[in-house]
Amino acid sequence: MAASSPRSRGTRPAHSSAADDHGYEQWPYLDPEVLVASRSRKVCMTCHWFRHHAGVNCIPVLTCQLHQGLIAHGEHLTSRCQGWTDDLVRQRGWAPEVA
Repeated sequence: MAASSPRSRGTRPAHSSAADDHGYEQWPYLDPEVLVASRSRKVCMTCHWFRHHAGVNCIPVLTCQLHQGLIAHGEHLTSRCQGWTDDLVRQRGWAPEVA
């Protein structure tokens, strides 16, 4: 079975600096086909690609940098995608560049 690439409702490329200039506010929410339920520590919140930003009125905006999509509140605790990767801090330890 061939693995298809995960998609969100948008047609943006997989990586850009759009999050750096608040472009993430225009990203679409991730489709249910992208996020699947998870009962392990492998959830969006523990993923390398997960980010949170202060939105309007300081309400957190949860994003996936891999898919360039927004994550609905609560979904980051119970869902993940096929692109989940361990956070680099956990993989390599704190500040590996000084080792």
